[in-house]
Amino acid sequence: MPLKIKNVLVCDAVDKACVQLLEENGINVTYKLKLPVDELCKEVKNFDAAIVRSDTKITAEVLAAGAGSLKVVGRAGAGVDNIDVTAATTHNVVVLNTPGGNSISACELTCILIGALARPVVPAGQSMKEGRWDRKLYSGNELYGKTLAVLGLGRIGREVAIRMKAWGMRVIGYDPITTEAEAKAVGIEKLTLEQIWPLADYITVHTPLIPATRNLISSESLAKCKQGVKVINVARGGIIDEQAVLDALESGKCAGAAFDVYAEEPPKSEVTKALINHPKVVATPHLGASTAEAQVRVAVEVAEQFIALNGTSPKYTSYAGVINKDALAHYQ
Repeated sequence: MPLKIKNVLVCDAVDKACVQLLEENGINVTYKLKLPVDELCKEVKNFDAAIVRSDTKITAEVLAAGAGSLKVVGRAGAGVDNIDVTAATTHNVVVLNTPGGNSISACELTCILIGALARPVVPAGQSMKEGRWDRKLYSGNELYGKTLAVLGLGRIGREVAIRMKAWGMRVIGYDPITTEAEAKAVGIEKLTLEQIWPLADYITVHTPLIPATRNLISSESLAKCKQGVKVINVARGGIIDEQAVLDALESGKCAGAAFDVYAEEPPKSEVTKALINHPKVVATPHLGASTAEAQVRVAVEVAEQFIALNGTSPKYTSYAGVINKDALAHYQ
């Protein structure tokens, strides 16, 4: 049964391609960006669906306010950390994201950061701007022949593996769901975490942040790693224990780290600030999806799924980003 999405509230800035596609398919779009919670609670009663990115939080309070009218919340991005999925399911609100939209952008940033850890281009570039010529100080290492561990072999993890294989790296990986054959198809040797720790020269994480992955890289796991291991997080803050990495950088166990995401954003804690300011850390402000191409892709992907849920177009029939199938079942 179609959901009959007629009016959509866009809560965060999305590419105009999203609005255009929705309107072409007979859906009205209203833009009201960054509303305070009380105003958002008043507004959601007037809409069948809402689109958010990272700024707007769809809390239990907002979902309760929209009960009876709100049917879908679409996140133009991969994670749904800012949406209370449990409360949404209680109120029969379908939650969907755009799992494929950011993949290439997040993958490419990961690869660039791996390169920046191998060859210290960031501090070397800064030293040049400051008028210095420190050739000896910024000597690096080749990636060729080194071992990259990819933890989480979904879309992004696999894309990273494909590219870093081209650099001549050995790629090993772990994922509880991906089969050995699926990993092998993209050139990854699937191993257990216990096998991975002592082998990896570089470790990159590409998992969601769930209880099982929180502090996946910790003091305990780093203790089992090679001396001089390097870690990269372009996935979610909290998968890598920031204090553990800071300690490992100080002791020399960890020779470098690159972070695009943090336990708290923007970072406020002294630990995170110390990590960002460490000379062996390359830090970026959550830029994984910040490319022109990804922004268009996620915006269009949300719109396509809304249209598919309406069942009004033979062209758009997939809503693969639905997170809570139980809520969807209510309408079928």
